[in-house]
Amino acid sequence: MIFFGHRFIENENFYHICSIEAILNTPPSSTLYIEFSEENLDIISHAALNSMPIALYAENITQLLYASVFGAKYIVVEKELAKTAQNVAENYLFDAKILALIEEEDDIEELALLGVDGTIFPNAIIKINS
Repeated sequence: MIFFGHRFIENENFYHICSIEAILNTPPSSTLYIEFSEENLDIISHAALNSMPIALYAENITQLLYASVFGAKYIVVEKELAKTAQNVAENYLFDAKILALIEEEDDIEELALLGVDGTIFPNAIIKINS
């Protein structure tokens, strides 16, 4: 299991962007965190075309499938969707890792038993303004 934002496990941060211009304010080779929506397709396409590592937040299975098509390195989902998302990812052999967005360490054991790839705490997501 991989962890992002855990209080005693050092790992990379994700940079939440809301525009293509905001990419200029992120460190080189950083993972861009983008919420999947039709309004963000230009940002997602730009990042994918430029081979930038992206973590896409998906609210449902359809968005999860789209995230895979766009080449997301990570797909972030709510804890409640994590097991289903993991099953879909394994069934379709996604390259992306499924990360469950959690706030409590107590959730780690449950997600590990469900076979979810990893967890991400909100403090691992840094909001970047354009």
